[in-house]
Amino acid sequence: MLPQNRAIAPIIGITTYSRNEAGEVSLPGAYLDAVQLAGGIPILLPPHRDSIHRILEKIDGLILTGGGDIDPTLYGGVHHSTIYLVDAERDAFEFALAQAALNSQIPTLGICRGMQMLSVASGAMLIPHVPEVYGDAIAHRLDNPRRPIHHPVQLDADSRLATIMKETQITVMSWHHQAIKTVPDGWHCMAQAADGLPEAIACLHHPWAIGVQWHPELSPEDLSHQRLFQALIAASGAAIAKF
Repeated sequence: MLPQNRAIAPIIGITTYSRNEAGEVSLPGAYLDAVQLAGGIPILLPPHRDSIHRILEKIDGLILTGGGDIDPTLYGGVHHSTIYLVDAERDAFEFALAQAALNSQIPTLGICRGMQMLSVASGAMLIPHVPEVYGDAIAHRLDNPRRPIHHPVQLDADSRLATIMKETQITVMSWHHQAIKTVPDGWHCMAQAADGLPEAIACLHHPWAIGVQWHPELSPEDLSHQRLFQALIAASGAAIAKF
């Protein structure tokens, strides 16, 4: 699924994490490694107030990454004591970027917070703290300190995701305490955890817009997770070939 001509490898814009206390913008290198392994060229997209459409003109594919929580005011929710690392600058940028991407043809992958942002941009509400709704039969992250954790996910055998990953059950690296409350209008659920939590969604009115609640970039040795990035690169490369 890699582009035949490396000279036209698709450029994949990847949103960055929030600024730290020193004002530095960064991103875990696993995202960059996953895109490069799949044959794409990663570039970082720090929060920016203007020129969203100009950004989309310069990239061939988009990844909305994980990170801190989305401000509940963005989706009409209420504050919860477990909400952390809210960043108004990042929220505003990614909300506008997600809406613009969904109104375009650009292949888009939302990872963890990124899936939530695609959902919020499509009118969905979020669950502020998963254990209060789904219980603790499945741990979706470790606390104290916060760390990712493995758990199984069941894929709909008839879904695009099962076709891409060539599996109907996978083991994922999970690192979240929030999730979508309901699948937004115009999307459908492609995967669930054993507790029923939606783990992957696809937009019905977009050529290639997928959200996954887990972190596929944290499973670099797993071929099924590699295939997800390969599919994004292939879709992005196909978009280049049209012009």
